[in-house]
Amino acid sequence: MDLLKDIIGRAKACKERIVLPEGTEERTLKAADQLLNDEIASIILLGKEKEIYQLAHNLNLKNISKAIIVDPADNPKKEVYTNLLYELRKNKGLTIEKARELSEDPLYLGCLMIKNGDADGEVAGAINTTGNVLRPAFQIIKTAPGISVVSGAFLMFIPNKEYGENGIMVFADCAVLPDPTAQELAQIAVSTGQTTRDICGFEPRIVMLSFSTKGSASHRMVDKVVEATQLAKKLNPELKIDGELQADAAIVPSVAKSKAPESEIAGKANVLIFPSLETGNIAYKLVQRLANAEAIGPILQGIAAPINDLSRGCSVDDIYKMVAITANQAIGIKNK
Repeated sequence: MDLLKDIIGRAKACKERIVLPEGTEERTLKAADQLLNDEIASIILLGKEKEIYQLAHNLNLKNISKAIIVDPADNPKKEVYTNLLYELRKNKGLTIEKARELSEDPLYLGCLMIKNGDADGEVAGAINTTGNVLRPAFQIIKTAPGISVVSGAFLMFIPNKEYGENGIMVFADCAVLPDPTAQELAQIAVSTGQTTRDICGFEPRIVMLSFSTKGSASHRMVDKVVEATQLAKKLNPELKIDGELQADAAIVPSVAKSKAPESEIAGKANVLIFPSLETGNIAYKLVQRLANAEAIGPILQGIAAPINDLSRGCSVDDIYKMVAITANQAIGIKNK
């Protein structure tokens, strides 16, 4: 897919510093070796150097020596990170002793490195739960300016090229927030627009989905989407966004002409914002299976720095792609 080539090409050009807290996990090490060989990013592995090198030797990996290896229990900046965490969390009751203990936790250390300017992004979750990955991110990195909600977007590569942007669409939220309010739904739309620009490289045409098109039905769930559309336009007036629209009116030009003839976006959407996690998750899985589409994600958005969570069933290729995507998010944040 050309988009993946573009994502990898942009990552290669900038060599962002991506920290992998699960530095002694086999799939992570294999992905790191490939990333280092392809010069996709500057890789930071967290773990004991001797253990990492022994595992790399056992797995016949040739490039791990190119990585930066940081031992969470014994690194030169341990007190710097301890004091940083203490200052961030002392008002929440965190003691200096607890801060020192947490700074040895690879998931906390990865976020502290980003907060201190020593790394640009993080990918984890091959052996950790989503909660464990996100907890330090919320406590240390926090959300982006003007955003209070974290959400998850999926890149959808659809064989039928007539939909989206030559077959590429972005779906959100399919992974994080079960029942967003209108305000939260608006923020998800704005975040997804930024994700689309940073990773896909094209201008988002965003549709806020509903079971109603332009007042064809009356219900509180429709009202939420209408309000969210208005709020999203206020949050970012430059965004091309419309709603409420049914899914067929969003992506099929002939239906859009009939149901929403005055809309400039109807029938041409490349970004779909679902009214709830339930609808988003169901939709991406159905498209993935019934349309034989490839789904890449979830790509977490709304955090002040890119932190991405893997499935514990992820493959080496999944980690490779997610590191390249995380690097593109980091580039986008810097450019913004």
